[in-house]
Amino acid sequence: MSAVSPPLGYTGGRTLGSGGLVWMNTGWIVVVAAALLTLLGSFSIAITEPALAKKQLMFAVLGIIAAAVACVPSHKLLSKSAWYLYGISAILLLLVLVPGTPEWLVRPKNGARRWLNVGLFEFQPSEIAKLALVLVLANWLRRPPSISKWRGFFAPFAIAMPLILLILVEPDLGTAMLFIPPVLAMLLVAGARKRHLATLILGVMLIAPITYPILRPHQRERVDALFAQFRGDDRYARDIGFQADRAMTLVGAGGFSGNDHDHAQALVKNNHLPEEHNDMIFAVICCRWGFLGGLVTWCLGLMYAGGAAICALSTRDPFSRLIATGIAAIVFTQIAINTGMTLGVFPVTGITLPFVSYGGSSMVAGWLATGIIFGLGLRKPRNFESLGGVR
Repeated sequence: MSAVSPPLGYTGGRTLGSGGLVWMNTGWIVVVAAALLTLLGSFSIAITEPALAKKQLMFAVLGIIAAAVACVPSHKLLSKSAWYLYGISAILLLLVLVPGTPEWLVRPKNGARRWLNVGLFEFQPSEIAKLALVLVLANWLRRPPSISKWRGFFAPFAIAMPLILLILVEPDLGTAMLFIPPVLAMLLVAGARKRHLATLILGVMLIAPITYPILRPHQRERVDALFAQFRGDDRYARDIGFQADRAMTLVGAGGFSGNDHDHAQALVKNNHLPEEHNDMIFAVICCRWGFLGGLVTWCLGLMYAGGAAICALSTRDPFSRLIATGIAAIVFTQIAINTGMTLGVFPVTGITLPFVSYGGSSMVAGWLATGIIFGLGLRKPRNFESLGGVR
């Protein structure tokens, strides 16, 4: 058997115990980034809703516990449980859509059915569905059925489509769109032809304008408001474009280095920005800490996504590499879209800022993903195929 050279970025690690655990691994980059983002989010939420900041810390504790549990399963167990998690996610997504589901379990908000009431917080099944998709695709693509051909290339999209369609029915176009970047990133890492990827992306860009008429009325209005803003037209600033207008006002009020706590709190209160503790938390960060605060947020987000990418590069195991790649793609996309809509670059959607926006399901799901990445670094399998991974 010919010798296999170490992969790019792998520098080895001290293996402790009979289980071969590598305690000093690149997964710590992701853990530290997640912890710092969580603290930043709690401080920012305290500016708008001090009581919610305490609840957010409680969600963080639950998330860290979930991460500790998630880093325990072996690669083999993760592989075998992937489709089960996918099925559970699909069932939960169906449950929120069933008209007869009692309101104590499913409470519609603004005409959307996305949340399950689990007592401590309202759980959004789509958060777990994203992670389930990554695990299933990692399991599928570690031994891809000829993804160099168009038929094999589109198989991962077929796997993702049931979850995407269920989320679109809720309706939640923004979250549904988050399922595409990890598929593309994982296909690239799995060895798909770049020509196929480029053709698909170009095709989507050409078709996107044609889909405008089939968007829901409020979605079309948000697109109209965005382009009107680009033209300097503020006709939407007091209705559908109000949230974006208020967010950019807060960002501008922060300047380069921000405002003191009391002044920032007064600015946020008098601004009347909807969802300032949730989807629009980046505007609060920029108001309090200015451009520097926004830059730190992005650096921490890149630290998380980059740490996941380093984990992917530092393992010989395709399954681990694909999982880390998928999670990195999701986190980076969420940060780009959330901050972009706050700055008026993208239409306003209900996409949260990972670890920073208020919410129990997003916090727990984020830490769950963090635990999985850390667990992948904790155990470096000698040969995953010999562990009996299943498709």
